[in-house]
Amino acid sequence: MAKSLAGRIALVTGASRGIGRAIALRLAREGAHVIATARTVGGLEELDDEIQAAGGSATLVPLDIKDFAGIDRLGTPIAERWGKLDILIGNAGILGSLTPLQHLKPETFDDLMAVNVTANYRLIRSLEPLIKASDAGRAIFLTSGAANKAHAYWGGYAASKAALEMLVRTWAAELATTNATANLLNPGPVATRMRRQAMPGEDQATLPTPEQVANAMISLCAPDETSNGAVFDFNDGTLTPRT
Repeated sequence: MAKSLAGRIALVTGASRGIGRAIALRLAREGAHVIATARTVGGLEELDDEIQAAGGSATLVPLDIKDFAGIDRLGTPIAERWGKLDILIGNAGILGSLTPLQHLKPETFDDLMAVNVTANYRLIRSLEPLIKASDAGRAIFLTSGAANKAHAYWGGYAASKAALEMLVRTWAAELATTNATANLLNPGPVATRMRRQAMPGEDQATLPTPEQVANAMISLCAPDETSNGAVFDFNDGTLTPRT
């Protein structure tokens, strides 16, 4: 059976666990060569083992997403080896502290902005020429419903995701006359470590799995998916464009 993403080159941030890991595995199973980035070398090696066991291939790039100079260097080896990037998944993110804004430590707020916003800007800055070099470049960034809701104690995280949404939608507008697109995905509550951090008393057995999110979002990576500047919400195994 033909694989839907055979021959495509995909980069996934935060690929060592959770949704990022599930996306990386699904991309590889669909035939894409996955450039997997994360801080945890052991997690990346375990991912590579699983990708190879499934008949896929990957390139591992241990990288702290706050290493902006490292992000700037990503483009050169990708350009030299493949000359393009077909898929970019901006998945890496942090929750920070759920606390009143007055109590949110400046260093925590700075980290939220660095990981959830600035790192993705640096990815766009570094990789845009390669996304445009693809015949159908597809960029998808992970957002949150918190970006559009003013819940007490979620201010730092919500502000960072709201900023990310505007960043990506602006980039999408700039890509409108090219073969590339940029969209956002809100996975909602999913059984991940971050969700457990936010809701420690929640029964994660009642939540969708990262694999379910990955299965649904794979369609956004396909060359024939032409949505641009959209925010998709994951609901019961499907993606719904936010209106």
